[in-house]
Amino acid sequence: MITPQHRSTFFSRTLVGLVTASALLMSTGCSKKPVAAPAPPPPAETGNAPTATLTATPSAIAPGQQVVLNWRTTDATDVSIDGIGPVETAGTKSVTPTESTDYHLVAHGPGGSTDATARVTVTAASAGPVNTGEGMVDDATFHTNVQDVFFDYDAYDVRPDEQPVISKDVAFLSAHPTLKIVVGGYCDDRGSTEYNLALGENRANAVKQALISAGVAANRIRTVSYGKEKQFCTEENEQCWQQNRRAGFSIDR
Repeated sequence: MITPQHRSTFFSRTLVGLVTASALLMSTGCSKKPVAAPAPPPPAETGNAPTATLTATPSAIAPGQQVVLNWRTTDATDVSIDGIGPVETAGTKSVTPTESTDYHLVAHGPGGSTDATARVTVTAASAGPVNTGEGMVDDATFHTNVQDVFFDYDAYDVRPDEQPVISKDVAFLSAHPTLKIVVGGYCDDRGSTEYNLALGENRANAVKQALISAGVAANRIRTVSYGKEKQFCTEENEQCWQQNRRAGFSIDR
C-alpha cells in the first residue's frame, strides 16, 4: 500500500532528477564555441620591380680617351655603379678607364632589385704619330689642319661662316685618305643631360654629313656625343658657352 508519505518522497526525487537533467542540458547547450583565429592580413603592396639600362659610348677606346656612361632606371630608390659608387637614378658620367672594364650598375627599389652592365674595351695604345701611307700625322699636325666646327645655341645646322672650316678639314683629310677620325658632339651646360646628349649627336652627325657630301668616305668617320659632360670652358657667359657648342675632331686610333 502506497502511503501519502511515499508519494511525496517519490515526487520529490523525480522533481530533483528533472531539475538536474535540465541544468546539465542547459550547461551543455550554452557552452561557448571555440573562437576561430583571425585571418592573416593581406601582404603589403611592394611596388613594381625596378628596371635599369646602362650604355657606354664609345664602347672601344684607346688609353687616355673618355667614355660617356648613360644610365636610366625606373622604380628604383638606390642606384650604384661598381667603381663609381652611388649615383642618381638616371644620368651620365664621363670616365677614362685605363684597361678594359665592365661597368656594373645595381638598382634597388621597394619592388626588388635589378642590374645592368656595359663593357668598355681599351685597345693597345698607338705608338706616336699615325702612319697614313701619305706621311706621318701626329696630334699637333692633325689639330692644326683639322679644326673644330662651332654651332649656335640650341642648333645643329652647320653655320655659313663655318663652311670655310669644313673645306679646310676636307682638304687635309683628302690628302690623307687612309686617316680615320672621330667627330665628337659637344654642348654647353644649359638644358637636361638627355637633351644635350641628343643635341651633341645631331651636331656630330651634321658635320659627318658635311664631310661626306664633300667627298670624305663615310667609313672613315665615327661619331660620339658627349652632351654637356665634357666642357671646354666653365664660365657662365656667352663667350664661354660658344666654346662648348662644337663638333670636335680627333684621330681614330
